[in-house]
Amino acid sequence: MLGGLSLAGLSACGQRQAAAEGDLLRVAIGGMPDSLDPAIGQFATAALVYKQIHGPLTDYGPNGGVAPGLAAHWFANDNATRWTFRLFESLQWSDGTPLDAEDIVWSARRIVDPASTFAQIGDFYSVLNAPEVLRQEAPPEAMGVRALDPLTIEFEMTAPISFFPLLMREFYPFPRHAIEAHGSGWTRPENFVGCGPFVVSGAGALSLQLRRNPLARNPARIENVHIEAVEDAATRQRLFRAGDYDLADNPMANQIALLREQIGDRLHGYAAPKFTYFKCNMARVDAVTRQRCAEAIDRAFIADNLLPGVATPTESIIPGSDVFTTLTVVAMPQEHRPLLLRCLSGERERIAVVVADDLRRSGLEVDILATPATDLYQAVDAGDYDLALAHFDRGLKGEPNFMLEPFAPGQFADNMNWYAGENPASAEFTALIAQARAAVDDTERDALYRAAETIILGQNVVVPLFHERAFWLISDRVEGLPETIQPMLWGGAEIRGV
Repeated sequence: MLGGLSLAGLSACGQRQAAAEGDLLRVAIGGMPDSLDPAIGQFATAALVYKQIHGPLTDYGPNGGVAPGLAAHWFANDNATRWTFRLFESLQWSDGTPLDAEDIVWSARRIVDPASTFAQIGDFYSVLNAPEVLRQEAPPEAMGVRALDPLTIEFEMTAPISFFPLLMREFYPFPRHAIEAHGSGWTRPENFVGCGPFVVSGAGALSLQLRRNPLARNPARIENVHIEAVEDAATRQRLFRAGDYDLADNPMANQIALLREQIGDRLHGYAAPKFTYFKCNMARVDAVTRQRCAEAIDRAFIADNLLPGVATPTESIIPGSDVFTTLTVVAMPQEHRPLLLRCLSGERERIAVVVADDLRRSGLEVDILATPATDLYQAVDAGDYDLALAHFDRGLKGEPNFMLEPFAPGQFADNMNWYAGENPASAEFTALIAQARAAVDDTERDALYRAAETIILGQNVVVPLFHERAFWLISDRVEGLPETIQPMLWGGAEIRGV
C-alpha cells in the first residue's frame, strides 16, 4: 500500500504544476496499469489508460454506443460472417508515420500470436483461424483478416457475429514500426507512439504523464494529464477533497452517503456493468457443496451493511433478470475439508469474511486467503482455489451480452474448469452463446443470452452476489465529460477558465 505522506507530496507537486501550467487534468486511480501495451495488460486501470493513449478501430459514442474511431464506417455481408471496415483518410501515428490498413491487420495478428505477446483470443474469438493461431496450430498469416486496399480491412468469421463493431471499440492497433525498432520498450515515454488523443510523455513508479497528441483524428482538448496511483480509497478521496485531484475513481463503497453530504454533486454515480460473484472450481467442489454455497449467502445483508447505496443483491449475472428471494439457511453436515476461499486483500476481504460466516453457519468450513490482485489472478488461472470472490467491471460495455461473454470458452472468466471433459450443460451453454452472437435482432439476442445464463446458474458454477453502481469524484474545474456514462473518455474534457 502507498504511504500517505509520499502521496500528499506527489499530489502537492501535481497541484503546483496545475497552477503553473493551467491546462492540466489531475487524476487519481486505484493502481498503475500492468502494461501500456494492450496486447499484454490485464488490469482495469490499464484498460482505462488505453482509452486515452490508443485509438480504437471503432469508438464509444457519448452515450456508450458505437461511433467512428479509426474506421469511418463499416458493414457486414448478409449473414454477418464477413465484416469490412473503411478507415478515415490521412490517419497518422503520433510521430507522423502514416497509419493504414496493413497496421490494422498486423495488430490483429499480434494480439493472438503467442510468439509476439502474452497472447489472448480477446474479442477475436470468432475470427477465422484465430484460435488456431493462439494454439500455435497455424501461422499468424492464416488469421481471417486482410487489407483490401490501404484504407479497407476485411475480417472473415467462422460463425456469424452480429455485434462485431461493438467489440472493436477496444481493439487498439499498434505502431509496428515502433515495436520493431524498440521491442518491449516501445511503451516507454521516450519511445512511445500511439494514435489516441494523448501520448505518454513521462512515467514514474506511481505516476504517468500524458500530453495532447495533435496528430490524432480527434486530438484532446486538454494539453496535459497527470495520473497518480493511490491504492487506498480513503486517501484518494481525502486528497480529492483537499483539491489535489480533478478526477478520482472508486471512492470508499461504504462511505457513499457520507461523501454525498460532504461534497454534494462532485460525487457522480453511474449505472455500470459491475458484477461481484463467487466462482466455484468444478475440479475441486462437488455439485452438492456448490448448491449449499449458493443458498447460504445472505446477499441483502452484505449489500445493506457493507455497500449501502452501491450494491444491489442479485441472483443473476445479467441485470434485470432477477427474482430475488430471501433464503432460510439450514445447518447441514460439515464438509470433510475446509474450502479454500481466495479474495483480494482490502475492501473485498471484508465481504469474504461475512460470506465465510454464512457458509460456516450452513456447516461448511472455510479458510480465507487474501492476496494482492496479481497473486489472486495467477492462483485462479492455475486452478489453485475452491471458491474465489471475483469481480469484473466491463467499463463502458453496458450492453447485456457483455455481462455473460466473460464466461464463454476462452474468455477472461473461463477459469472454473467447467468446460473440462464431457459436460452437457457447458456444451449447451456454448451452443446458446454461439446462437446469441449470430442473432441480429436485439430482442432475440437478449433472450438467447438469458437462456444461456439459466444454464450456468443452474450448475452453480457462478454464484452471483450483487451488481454495483460506479462512482467517481469530479472537480468543478472539469467540464466536457459525457454525462450518462462513466468519465473514462478524457479527450473531450476541458478545464474551466483555461
